[in-house]
Amino acid sequence: MREYGMEHGYVRVKICGVTRPEDARVAEAAGADAVGVVMFSDSPRSIGPDEAAAVFSALGPFTARVVVTHTTSPEDLARVLALHPTAVQISYPHGVPTGCGTAVMRVVGRERPAPPLHADAYIVDESMGRGHLFDPASARSFVEESRVPVVLAGGLTPENVRAAVRAVRPYAVDVCSGVEIEPGVKDPALVRAFVAAVKG
Repeated sequence: MREYGMEHGYVRVKICGVTRPEDARVAEAAGADAVGVVMFSDSPRSIGPDEAAAVFSALGPFTARVVVTHTTSPEDLARVLALHPTAVQISYPHGVPTGCGTAVMRVVGRERPAPPLHADAYIVDESMGRGHLFDPASARSFVEESRVPVVLAGGLTPENVRAAVRAVRPYAVDVCSGVEIEPGVKDPALVRAFVAAVKG
């Protein structure tokens, strides 16, 4: 079985919880592979469809666009998919229509086993934007056992992400609160430092 972890030393970076087009441009210029927005959630970073579209429009054609949602509503999910994101990250066990052109990321963790639903990737995320550190042993086991790519999230910062990558060897890392001035407002220096720590 193929291990979907880091390949040839390359780990992808997603800057998540972006609420402003200017922060999206900073993330892309720093070398992020993906930019994420939060929609239909009780998170302080949750934004509406028009704001999400503005964030995505600020990006160039080769940067992935990801929507994170905790909604239980199929109607909300349909509004998310109408934005045609590269991927949707969902914590509720929604079925996502095949052929919609959007990859599906399912949330897993110590208390959240991989669901029997289709997933193009898993994200080990017990933090949900709260900055809680991931469990290294659990995260590594997901990487070793997964048949699809695994993204690592939870408590990552420019200071600890390099060690996290060495310990877990994920396909990608995802940061939100670890590069913020306040919820939803990114610190350009921290964003650049985070990407450099992963890829430098």
